[in-house]
Amino acid sequence: MKAQTKLRLRQLRRWRIRKKVTGTAARPRMAVKFSNQHIYVQFIDDTRGVTLASASTRSKALENRDKLAANKASAKIIGKVAAEAARAKGIETVVFDRAGARYHGKVKELADAAREVGLKF
Repeated sequence: MKAQTKLRLRQLRRWRIRKKVTGTAARPRMAVKFSNQHIYVQFIDDTRGVTLASASTRSKALENRDKLAANKASAKIIGKVAAEAARAKGIETVVFDRAGARYHGKVKELADAAREVGLKF
């Protein structure tokens, strides 16, 4: 399959998911993005269009951020950090937006780590 076709299919999958998954102030959307090198997590209120909290492997608040990458071990760490940031802002329940990625591997590790800290999906 051509690279352009894969990108187009992934974008269509994202749009299909985003039609159904929206965040509110009471239950924000937990958007997860995996690049080749980094992991980004945002808690978004779609009604106001505001990011309430965020965490990533590029965050300066992390101690060993130069050793973090886009792998399962780092996903577990970022999941815990993101959940703690959300809990600090008063967020208890979220809607999980995996941005078209399949729910296994890194995505599953991140979600499980966030659940361990106390977020409800």
